[in-house]
Amino acid sequence: MPIEEITDPGDPRVADYRELTDVALRTRFEPPNGLFIAEGELVLRRALRAGYRPRSVLIDTKRTDQLAGLDLGGAPVYAGTQSVLEHTTGFHVHRGVLASFHRRPLPPASDVLAGARRVAILEDVNNHTNLGAIFRGAAALGMDAVLLSPSCADPLYRRSVRVSMGEVFAVPYARLDPWPDALATVREAGFTVLALTPAPDAEPIQRVPAQARNRAALLLGAEGSGLSEAAMKASDRRVVIPMSRGVDSLNVAAAAAVAFWELTRTDT
Repeated sequence: MPIEEITDPGDPRVADYRELTDVALRTRFEPPNGLFIAEGELVLRRALRAGYRPRSVLIDTKRTDQLAGLDLGGAPVYAGTQSVLEHTTGFHVHRGVLASFHRRPLPPASDVLAGARRVAILEDVNNHTNLGAIFRGAAALGMDAVLLSPSCADPLYRRSVRVSMGEVFAVPYARLDPWPDALATVREAGFTVLALTPAPDAEPIQRVPAQARNRAALLLGAEGSGLSEAAMKASDRRVVIPMSRGVDSLNVAAAAAVAFWELTRTDT
């Protein structure tokens, strides 16, 4: 494949990759322009496998052989020294490979629910690391989809994609809006909404009966603040992961993984 050399960090051909560490700037730039950034060869390959269409690739000149055999659909490949990459992106690109991909329109929540048995619903999870870890756990532990409140972070932000190891591409997701009224859509689709909370009146998650876990929608809140009272009221049951040694809760990504395993364990 032809490779175009980049020597100037200000080259307009690599505008997609500017200031990748500036979350506010990237949030304003990426979704409105219909793109996201994949970091690393593995994530790039998983985005391609999921059918996302590349806009371009930016790679360390010393790593161009990593793209051998890849079908990039004619997208341009730009190569530069590590110094050029760092001055373009704002950080040391130690994986040596970045790619800009076209986004796809999000499906309506009803379409995502129609093909699912168990889903995760996230309220106000705006930490990209936690979001990526939740998607990775959902993919690994048999959850069929993720639904996001309007205030959740972007699953296709570079850090979320990287932490998920590209599994954000494997798990269908959609936005639930208005919030929390749209939870009624989940119940109308036949799901039992389980609010994960350390509240004293919650039932241990391992005691949730089969009829509730067979079509379960696990509702998870943000780190620290947890679920809002409105979301709790819109749920069907409150469930808790029993704790030891006086620990009151887990990190939301860790709690999600435990709960995902528990809800899907009877499938194996």
